Amino acid sequence: MTKAGLVMAFALVLAGCSGMRLEDFADRTPRLLLEEYFVGRTTAWGLFEDRFGRVRREFRADITGSYDEGVLTLVEDFVYSDGEREQRVWRITPQGDGRYEGRADDVVGIASGRARGNAVHWQYELELPVGERVWQVHFDDWMLLQDDAVMINRATVSKFGFTLGEVTVFFRKAERGDP
Repeated sequence: MTKAGLVMAFALVLAGCSGMRLEDFADRTPRLLLEEYFVGRTTAWGLFEDRFGRVRREFRADITGSYDEGVLTLVEDFVYSDGEREQRVWRITPQGDGRYEGRADDVVGIASGRARGNAVHWQYELELPVGERVWQVHFDDWMLLQDDAVMINRATVSKFGFTLGEVTVFFRKAERGDP
């Protein structure tokens, strides 16, 4: 095996050694059902840290969700700290037994998710604009419901098995009567 092949194999082994296991959340409450949590309005605040721990980007997202005919549609309107705006529309379909499939215009193929207890684990490939180029990166995404209104999301972003950074997002579900 070549030196490059050994490095790649080592990176893949490390990537598979995540400390979190979905089964560890099976008995935790409140139970997270995406098709219930995201219906209505939700606000999210987040940041991207590079692999050296430097915060590179911060954002806020206003999310509007609807669940019709077995499909959860999420319209996410992002505003970044530098003033850039972006919209992503997710279409998420529960598959039964805690499994989900999701699609968005910048997701390559199908995002797959699994839920147990208060956690959902997502994995997908995303086309990410970086300067004048578009990189295809892998997201390993964990969503953990804290109570009926608050959820924490942590995602590791990687390319070719090497970690580029982490995204941390806090979600707050709008309460009835919130503007």
